[in-house]
Amino acid sequence: MTNRRHFGSVRKLPSGRYQASYWHEGGRHTAPDTFPAKADALAYLATVETDLRRGAWIDPMAGNTTVRVLSNEWLGANPRKRVSSRERDASILRSHVLPTLGARTLVSVTRHDVQSLVDGWAPLQAPSTVARQYATLRAMFTFAEDTERLARNPCRRIRLPRTHLVERPVLGAHELESLADALGPDQASFMWTGAVLGLRWAEAAGLTVDRLDFLGGKLTIDRQLARSGSLEAPKSDGGARTFACPVWLLDELTALLVRRDLTAADGDALVFVSPDGARLAYTNWRRRVWIPACERAGLAGLRFHDLRSLAATALVAVGTDVKTAQTRLGHSSSRMTLDIYARATAEADHAAADKVGNYLRPSRSNRSRPAGPPL
Repeated sequence: MTNRRHFGSVRKLPSGRYQASYWHEGGRHTAPDTFPAKADALAYLATVETDLRRGAWIDPMAGNTTVRVLSNEWLGANPRKRVSSRERDASILRSHVLPTLGARTLVSVTRHDVQSLVDGWAPLQAPSTVARQYATLRAMFTFAEDTERLARNPCRRIRLPRTHLVERPVLGAHELESLADALGPDQASFMWTGAVLGLRWAEAAGLTVDRLDFLGGKLTIDRQLARSGSLEAPKSDGGARTFACPVWLLDELTALLVRRDLTAADGDALVFVSPDGARLAYTNWRRRVWIPACERAGLAGLRFHDLRSLAATALVAVGTDVKTAQTRLGHSSSRMTLDIYARATAEADHAAADKVGNYLRPSRSNRSRPAGPPL
């Protein structure tokens, strides 16, 4: 009987273990590990042969890249990523990933390693922070998979701590008016863009005169002010939008431009600036303007982003359809509009109870409840 010819070759080493190797694309590739038995080496070669036929082959040597080297490649791989996002990712890797995994090779990192890392974060950080750090780690290993350094991403079926929706205050017109008085006319207009239009802080801070359409009663959001001070595109396609603005708020913005001696000819001018006319810087603005005004208005702890949540809740409360609310808020999906930002108000809860009660109300509901069976 003739011996069957196998893909690749196997040789016995002086140690008694077996080494498997094969030729592919003009080069000889050796299995990353040796095997205790010849049958194990042949099984490895059979797997490689199958992967080659399916187009799923990964160079085993590519996985010898360290996590630290991969992190540098990944951070520089997407030039379109926002500077602030890149800095955030770099900080997460530097502080929470590389101290543990930086020296490890990619192929040596297992799902268990990732789960252990996440479990170590959980007691020390909020669930949302853990989720953000894990998302960065997973994106980096997905990059390794996409660039054929790994055949399988170790970030799979990872258990994360359960996150909870952030409770945000539900404010009424009276509280907002008190805050507007505490802020003063110019900064009050800035505040109203968050409460009424649902603008993000960076969107409001990056609003320029030419994005205001006073005749059409609309404004356009297609840029936002980055922390670097430059105007950048929104994070997602949904963030770029044109939508209607209440007449009274447009009147407020008109008055602001008049106070600043701005006209339509000053299209590139920012609508909102610091008292000395400079572009707003979030940290300074929050410390010098927002926090003191909130404390004077009896709203200590209120965040500007809470106004965006308030705007979403108001849209839902007045019966706005989800698609319109999604467009106005610049969300990438309607689920985000409902699940993250919208909060049910007490008034809406009572109204819903009355409507459902009237819909299902029995025709003889005024009759007293029948007595139970005699004892």
